[in-house]
This record gives sequence, structure tokens and C-alpha cells, in this order.
Amino acid sequence: MYIFGITGQVGAGKSEIIRYLETAHGARVLLMDLLGHELMAKGAPCYEPILALFGADVLLEDGELNRRAIGARAFSDAELLEKLNGIVHPAVKARVDSLLEEAMQQGVDFFFMESALLIEEKYDEICDEVWYVYAEESVRRERLKESRGYSDEKIDLMLHNQLSEEVFRAHASFVIDNNGSPEQFQEQIDARMKQYEIM
Repeated sequence: MYIFGITGQVGAGKSEIIRYLETAHGARVLLMDLLGHELMAKGAPCYEPILALFGADVLLEDGELNRRAIGARAFSDAELLEKLNGIVHPAVKARVDSLLEEAMQQGVDFFFMESALLIEEKYDEICDEVWYVYAEESVRRERLKESRGYSDEKIDLMLHNQLSEEVFRAHASFVIDNNGSPEQFQEQIDARMKQYEIM
């Protein structure tokens, strides 16, 4: 089984690329953000420690954690962000290990993990290849405003907390230019996957 990591700055279009790999190349995909969300749900392993860290004012009416409120506070407080990551990331890693083992036993050929924090959390070390999804900052900003309704201030905070383009490129085996149309990134992926599919 080949293990790939997909990473890049927020708004680069990683999710679109993951969806294409799943549908066009039959890859098993794992969205690390969603995995983190699942582990923060009520009754899941991260729920109580996060509640203890942030307090009851981050609870929604149904008792679930308000991830938006948690994110807003964590991104503006480096110490709090570090504590939050200290709760979520070990739980995510344990779950990733079990999902990889499961995929291997099921005979999966291509396993893709998508995460903006792939390098920081050292998931690149277990990947056969790391793919960096690149888009210019102006393109990423426009996407974040359109698709998520983020303000310039929120985007500034998120970008400030991410690695530079140079660091992403230094860790990448393959760079996908995602400044253009879906057809353009699909061509790049198809060409790259061809070398694996004929092995």
C-alpha cells in the first residue's frame, strides 16, 4: 500500500483534490480535520479534556463543543492553541494508526491523508510521498471568503499560524499548482498517478 500525504495552506483546495483522487483513482482518503472533529464530539476521547481547558462557555445548546468558538480563541492565543493540539493530535495519531492498519488488511492500494498540519505533526515521516497543493495567497483569500465567509482578519490569523510556502516545498515530493481550473489539477494528478498504477 502506498501512503500519501496531501498538505498546503488553508484555501489551497486540498479537499477538491482529495475528492478527485477518491472518485477517479479509487484511493482511500482520510480528512484529518474531520477525524479531529469526530474525536471532539460528545462522548469521544477529546471532549472532556477540551471542555476542561476552555470551560462551559464553548458548549452549544445540544451539549456539543462549539468548534468555531474554540478555533477563534485558540488561533489568537498561542499557548491555548498548543494545549488544544496537545489534546487532539495524540488522539488523531492513534486513530490514524488503526485506520492505516485496517486499510492494509483490506488490500487498499492508495491511502491519502489530507492535513494542513501534516508536516508539523510529522505525518510526512510515514508517507511514501508528500504532495503540496499550491495556490497564490490572493487565490486562497478569495476562496476562503467565498466558500467559508471568512473575514480578512480571520484569514490573516490563520495564515499567520501556517508554515511558509518554502517550508511546504522543502518537504514535498510533488507540487500541484491549483491556481487554475479543476481540469488543470486533474491532469497533473493523472500524470503522477500513472507511474504508480502501472507498477
